[in-house]
Amino acid sequence: GFCCKIRSLQRLISRVKLVCTTWQAVSRSDHLWQLLCRQVWTRTSLMHDTWREEFMYRHRTARNFRTRNNIHFTLNFDPSDVDEPDSLSCRCLTLSDRYLAAGFADGTVRLFLLNNRLHVRTLRPPLRDRFGRFSRAVSGIVISDSRLVFATMDGDIHVAAMDGIGGHTRTAYAGDIVNDGALVDFTGCGRYWVGLFAGVPGRAFHIWDCNSEETTFVGGSLTDPEAVMGWHTLTELTTSLGRLRISGGETAVACTRWRIMVIDLRNQGVIIGEDEEQRRGLIVTGFDANDEAYVRMDGRGNAIVRRTRTQETVCEFRVSGAAQRRVMGCVNRLHALMCAGGVVRVWEVERGEYVYSFRERVGEVDAIVADDRHVAVASSSSTGVSTIHLWDFGAL
Repeated sequence: GFCCKIRSLQRLISRVKLVCTTWQAVSRSDHLWQLLCRQVWTRTSLMHDTWREEFMYRHRTARNFRTRNNIHFTLNFDPSDVDEPDSLSCRCLTLSDRYLAAGFADGTVRLFLLNNRLHVRTLRPPLRDRFGRFSRAVSGIVISDSRLVFATMDGDIHVAAMDGIGGHTRTAYAGDIVNDGALVDFTGCGRYWVGLFAGVPGRAFHIWDCNSEETTFVGGSLTDPEAVMGWHTLTELTTSLGRLRISGGETAVACTRWRIMVIDLRNQGVIIGEDEEQRRGLIVTGFDANDEAYVRMDGRGNAIVRRTRTQETVCEFRVSGAAQRRVMGCVNRLHALMCAGGVVRVWEVERGEYVYSFRERVGEVDAIVADDRHVAVASSSSTGVSTIHLWDFGAL
């Protein structure tokens, strides 16, 4: 597993320092540090001046995450341009190296710079007829170096240039809500956009080539049992019907209440693996995936981490109170984070060891996301306005 790789590498470096007289010369090789960054942290681009600095920074940030060494912030934005009561309810969060993007119930996406935590842009989809109160709610956001892509519940996909100004967006794909149902989750990677729909049997997965922006696959029965509830999501804030994640670059893994399905994005429509829970059901909001594995949680709060492609069980842990309270969870490369009762708790994903809980209480959580440096949570208040919390483990 990933933790074992890091521990083995640390032991190797320590031994080399002791026995190798040429270590100082070798350690100055930026090519070596580039290889280590790719192997250990899967980094292919620099955020610092050298690959050695990049590696040391990643190592220090991982240690900060392990020891709860972070700074907590609350992100602010101007809500004066909002005139609908549901507009300030955050539905999803996405992190990149530079940005945090928050998608709201009225279809807007607010973009924050991570280095100064300032709100820099608000993106809005072009006006279109609504098919229900929440048909314009943001289903998912994908950020790359050049553009931000977001989708709404009615199946539309919108694109904005990252170096653009203002809120200009264009519609890359116009959804067909009558024939497809509601787009309950949306994600993407370097080559593909993937959508999870609920409402019309046999059309659960949609895959697009993100370069040509053409649809390349439609099919799948994963959300057939949720078809009726899929239509309800357009008019009311129901519990999450499904979650969809990219794992390992060219694999998508999706979770509903009764089943998890892993599909191959290269051989589209091919099911790599399935994972069922017919007795207690799954807590959809407790599901998430990283590059190698996914975490799934049953109705009693029993969580299992499994390898995405092999279904091999990595570890298990239990989230107390999950049966009585709403749970919202996510994973990064090393940790699983679960929020229940306003408290964010952290476990290791390799051994299932409970690590700590965050000091700050956040209330009822609407969305949560984490990478190797940041954790972001959107929590709701009695007025329906979401508060966005950000924890930075790399600033120290």
